[in-house]
Order: sequence, then C-alpha cells, then structure tokens
Amino acid sequence: MIVLDASALLAFLFREPGHEAVARVLDRAVMSTVNLAEVLARFARDGHDVAQIRLRLESGAVELVPFDAVQAQICANLLPTTRSAGLSLGDRACLALASARGCEAMTADRAWAALDVGVVIRTIR
Repeated sequence: MIVLDASALLAFLFREPGHEAVARVLDRAVMSTVNLAEVLARFARDGHDVAQIRLRLESGAVELVPFDAVQAQICANLLPTTRSAGLSLGDRACLALASARGCEAMTADRAWAALDVGVVIRTIR
C-alpha cells in the first residue's frame, strides 16, 4: 500500500512528468480525503464539474480514506518537524495517513525528500 499526495495524483491525471510512477502503484494506492479536496479544488479552479470528477475518482482504483482523529493528531505532531520545508495541512495529512497505516507516501514535491518523519517518501520526479 502507498499513500498518494494530491500532487502525485494530479501529475497522473494531467500526464505530467512522473505520471508513470503513479500509474505503477494505482492498484495499491490510498489517499486521504483531505488530499481529495485538494485535487477537486484544482478541477473547480479550472471550471470543471467537481461532482462528476469526485464520482469518477470514487469509482477508480485509489481507496479514499476519511481523515480521522488519529490522523489529525499525527498531522498536528508533524508540524514542528515539517514547518521549515513549508508543508501544508494537506501535505501533513498525506504523511499522517502513511504513518497511521505504516506505509510509504508518494509525492511530486521534492522538498519532502529531505524530511525525517518516520515515513518512507517516494518522489515521482
């Protein structure tokens, strides 16, 4: 299992550099609903029907995991460690899910590579 950051799924959906790496893990990928909100926001910004996009993503291979209290606590605890790298709430939600599930996280954000947060981080570019 691997947790996708919004940046990784968006790279796949828009066939950006690194999309092949995401394609290889889709059958075992999960994503926090916080990151789903980020993906949907990108489509909303571009004028797409967000309800339709959500339905398509829900019917896809990626398991969407509701953000819960345990993940919220992990996410909060990550703030001091990740502040200098500029990680957002969504970034930390991805890492929190990976930590809670004991699996890797995948992102397009190279700044994550330098982090030591107890989660294996794979960058796609």
